[in-house]
Amino acid sequence: MERRHFLTNVSVGAVATGMSLTGHASVARRDSRLTFVFVHGAWHGGWCWSNVISLLARQGVQGITLDLPGHGLSAQFPAAYAPGAPNAGGLSTEISPLASISLADYRDHVLAIIRGLVSEGRGPVVLVGHSLGGVTLNAVAEAEPSLVKKLVYLTAFVPVAEPTVLDYLQQPNFVGSGLPPLFYGDPSKLGAARINPNSGDATYVARVRDALYSDVPPSVLSATLNMLTPDEPIRGLSDPATVSPGHWGTVPRTFIRCTRDNAIPLAAQDQMIAEANRLTPYNPFRVETLDSSHSSFLSRPAELADLLLEAAQ
Repeated sequence: MERRHFLTNVSVGAVATGMSLTGHASVARRDSRLTFVFVHGAWHGGWCWSNVISLLARQGVQGITLDLPGHGLSAQFPAAYAPGAPNAGGLSTEISPLASISLADYRDHVLAIIRGLVSEGRGPVVLVGHSLGGVTLNAVAEAEPSLVKKLVYLTAFVPVAEPTVLDYLQQPNFVGSGLPPLFYGDPSKLGAARINPNSGDATYVARVRDALYSDVPPSVLSATLNMLTPDEPIRGLSDPATVSPGHWGTVPRTFIRCTRDNAIPLAAQDQMIAEANRLTPYNPFRVETLDSSHSSFLSRPAELADLLLEAAQ
């Protein structure tokens, strides 16, 4: 990977302090090589972790964010997507320019970054994934578990009993999820799970808020909606992300449940935790809980950062 591309897509923070993020004394001296790598979820980019990265930096801990292919500066947009005046009909029918991006592309992008860190003595890493980012965690740890010290799933998909995210969206515990009602058109035909954060329909925007950001401050929500991209490549949801006990199952892992998540309901989170624990009963999830919406990195970043530091121990 070219150095210029690496620097474009990665944010790094490291500043020392002696207190935890919520003011409690640190419980242990941290490994100076501790490095977090953050994988965002659908429609987001590395920017969504900004507050958490800053808080970790104050603890002298390095956090690296990245944009998955088709996100951030590599995002591409359907022609019908126009701020302020979106063509809803066109958005429901136009094929996504990102349709060819696969879960393997996500995996390989993250692996390239982690390999670079490990080669410079900054690993194994603590790999954190939010929401759809969980499938990338599955794929990375299944491919090269030795590169990962810990896996942290933040209200994230963990395909174990079912092969794909689309399979999980059909499960009874996902009834009531706010995600499917946000989609424009048929994702399998468009090549993307498409949303419209620029919609002029106040009712639709309220559904986006309720599904993903119900406890996020209005000013932060406004900025967030302006940074989302509309298309999430369908293959991130439809490519198999199952794992094996001998690879993924050897890596210690934590799941952070979010109790007010309207995108991945709490019952669905608990289902995936239980399925994973049945696969590797000798290496179960460590489970933590936040009283937050789907997007605790925006609504409760300090509490989340503290949990991440605990999970890394």
